[in-house]
Amino acid sequence: MIPENFWRDRAVFITGATGLLGGHLTRRLLGLGANITVLTRDWQPQTIFARENLSSRVTLVHGDVRDGDLLQRTLAEYEIETVFHLAAQTLVGVADADPATTFEVNIAASWRLFEAARRLPRVPQIILASSDKAYGEHEILPYREDARLEGRQPYAVSKSCADLIAQTYAATYDLPVAITRCGNLFGGGDLNWNRLVPGTIRSVLRGERPIIRSDGSHLRDYLYVGDGVSAYLAIGEALAKDPSLAGEAFNFGHNAPVSVLGLVTAISAACGREDLIPDVRNEAKNEILNQSLDASKAREMLNWAPQWGLEEGLRESVGWYREFLGP
Repeated sequence: MIPENFWRDRAVFITGATGLLGGHLTRRLLGLGANITVLTRDWQPQTIFARENLSSRVTLVHGDVRDGDLLQRTLAEYEIETVFHLAAQTLVGVADADPATTFEVNIAASWRLFEAARRLPRVPQIILASSDKAYGEHEILPYREDARLEGRQPYAVSKSCADLIAQTYAATYDLPVAITRCGNLFGGGDLNWNRLVPGTIRSVLRGERPIIRSDGSHLRDYLYVGDGVSAYLAIGEALAKDPSLAGEAFNFGHNAPVSVLGLVTAISAACGREDLIPDVRNEAKNEILNQSLDASKAREMLNWAPQWGLEEGLRESVGWYREFLGP
């Protein structure tokens, strides 16, 4: 049995804490009493991490996630027990324009972290943030965890590779690493305005027509960030209880894909501006057409299930951005 105070005083290391999931996860772990160390490179004053002054309650290590020596020093010096490796270059367009940097951040940083961990006398458990994009494009949906990882475009390839490398370290070196493959995470605090949800909310709240770069028909599985946090906590607790989960990957989603146009329409409704007709430009490139996730493995093995539906998650998100953006 995992004790109710499992995270109390547990030494946790988070990369990517200033991102959407990282900010929410840091806040939640602080509430559970964890002793958190965070790796940060740039200071972004508008993130949840900064706005809620979470930095005053964690140990800050300044540096680049690609610095293997820094990673090893941090893991050793702070006697880390659990690592949430969330840091990544997450934008498809940026990956297309600069694949080398995306490969360095998403792939090389991951194996350097694994190398740093396996060399320690006390090896920490690691939860790696992979993605549904790691599967690439398959005709058979929804994806199950035994589907092939066959990304073809730079961002998807970076996720496929890091995912497979994690499995390699588990199989070859008994590294206690488990893998999350989430649907498209959304929620208050995402400041990447090129992403569909925050960009659409900002446009609609400002009375502007929302822009759809694709033709609007692509299907995606969307997961509210609160459910993403519960997924990471569940897998961390389960891996501590059962080391045989090392190398396992888990899908987290609703298996209820929504079209891009359908999501934009739902966002407009949540903002009370259904009169704003989307500007459909059909200019997106290198996008996977349809994706959805079968999360039955997580339900059965981790006792995890999403608590927020799409409409509820969008209401929460719109409320956050309405306050953030102001009148």
